[in-house]
Amino acid sequence: MEYVILAVVIAVVAVGAIAGLVVSGRRRQQLPPKSQAPVITAPETTPAEPQVGEESAPPREEPRRTVEEVELPAETAETAEAVETVQVEEAEAAPAVEVPEPTAGRLVRLRSRLSRSQNSIGKGLLSLLSREHLDEDTWEEIEETLLTADVGVAPTQELVERLRTRVKVLGTRTPDELRGLLREELLLLVGTEADRTVHSVKHAQGPAVVLVVGVNGVGKTTTTGKLARVLVADGRTVVLGAADTFRAAAADQLQTWGERVGARTVRGPEGGDPASIAFDAVKEGIAEGADTVLVDTAGRLHTKTGLMDELGKVKRVVEKHGPVDEVLLVLDATTGQNGLIQARVFAEVVDITGIVLTKLDGTAKGGIVVAVQRELGVPVKLIGLGEGADDLAPFEPAAFVDALIGD
Repeated sequence: MEYVILAVVIAVVAVGAIAGLVVSGRRRQQLPPKSQAPVITAPETTPAEPQVGEESAPPREEPRRTVEEVELPAETAETAEAVETVQVEEAEAAPAVEVPEPTAGRLVRLRSRLSRSQNSIGKGLLSLLSREHLDEDTWEEIEETLLTADVGVAPTQELVERLRTRVKVLGTRTPDELRGLLREELLLLVGTEADRTVHSVKHAQGPAVVLVVGVNGVGKTTTTGKLARVLVADGRTVVLGAADTFRAAAADQLQTWGERVGARTVRGPEGGDPASIAFDAVKEGIAEGADTVLVDTAGRLHTKTGLMDELGKVKRVVEKHGPVDEVLLVLDATTGQNGLIQARVFAEVVDITGIVLTKLDGTAKGGIVVAVQRELGVPVKLIGLGEGADDLAPFEPAAFVDALIGD
């Protein structure tokens, strides 16, 4: 029995010893390795990144130089050449101011542009009047020729009656006599007594104010630009007012025309108030001491406001500075009777003082000059005879009739 108890005790001791060895081994495996001493290196020569807040270092004193102590690099040939190149490029970028052609005798120089009207009226009538026997059929052809050229019904009847009478009295007719006869009658029809000058001279109240009116599509903005060239050629100083705010390109177009002759353009935002822009243009003209202010008005509007009401407003607002000296109605000569209808509508709202006929070189209807004058009771003052910058000519009745009947 004692041996059994001794054996059990030895077994328990052995088991306890083995368990202690196992636990000790596991603890030895879980212990961290011995830490190594940190490696300390010398600081680099480059400055550390700036820090903020409490960690920021105090500022270091550094030597500084004043503006006077800083030496500028000496100018070399290369830098001088570079500066000169920049100046030349800037000069080339600025638009060159053009010198318009003189207006005196301009219609005489452009008379060849009326060739189509010449064939219709002048040569057509001379051919008919040169027939040996002028019967009723011939007179009807003469009347039809005049009506086709848009002379108008009443002026055509008057001219035919006078021609009938004078041809009957004249008897035998030579070509020169017929030409002289036709010239006299056409001059009488066109009129030589009307004042056809564009009133553009500065007066006591300030610059002369010229409103340019008409529907879109007749060449109104282009005509305004060309008229500026006419006035500059006659020695006037001009300010342009871009009051056609309906067309996005109208203000840019007018400004380009102005820059070419050195005229300032007053403009506003697209869709802005036309009357306000016209008012500012006249104000600018007064400040600059300009001779003439040309205002390009709208042919249509963004709003539902009537165009005629807006034109009346423009005129009233401008007159706060002083009187409006001219209201020029621009008409497309190719529209014929439609142009006369437009003329009547505009004349009811603003007092038209003169007419500008555009595109007269592209039509055989030179008689529109007579018809529109009879319709409105105001003279044709300018005619457009081409797309060139100086193809707007002051209207001269004698030169116009001579161009119609030819040499």
